[in-house]
Amino acid sequence: METIARYLMLGGVALFLIGGGIFLAAKLGFPLGRLPGDIRIERDGFSFYFPITSSILVSVVLTILSNLISRFWKK
Repeated sequence: METIARYLMLGGVALFLIGGGIFLAAKLGFPLGRLPGDIRIERDGFSFYFPITSSILVSVVLTILSNLISRFWKK
């Protein structure tokens, strides 16, 4: 049970840090969610929003971070 608890705590800390990073990005004016390539359709009584570019950017950044962490973890 200790192992599961430890992983849950690490996951919570990771989510907290990611949320804090997104919060800081919004406060600093980084247009995450409003980048060119994000799909936004607004009509009367209907709106559709799909942040494809923002999703790709976040995915690339998280991939780079996870690779760096895994390389340092193995040493």
